[in-house]
Amino acid sequence: MLRALIKTEHVAVEDQTVAVRYFEARTQRGTRRYSAEILIGSTDCIILDDDSVSNLEARTACLVPATLYSRLLASKPTAA
Repeated sequence: MLRALIKTEHVAVEDQTVAVRYFEARTQRGTRRYSAEILIGSTDCIILDDDSVSNLEARTACLVPATLYSRLLASKPTAA
């Protein structure tokens, strides 16, 4: 199953910008599936999958800020 790049965009969260690439793939039955590859770092990416690009865009808009904020919180030392 080959993927075709259909769109790229950047999502800005405070002082960080995250690249997002959207792909289209055809299943063996001939239906279309879409995926979003969210590139947070050089070795850190998240892949989302859905039936439509608009659903992926909505999920990406919610997931990117939540992921960045949760990783920021996880990296801070906790008080004992």
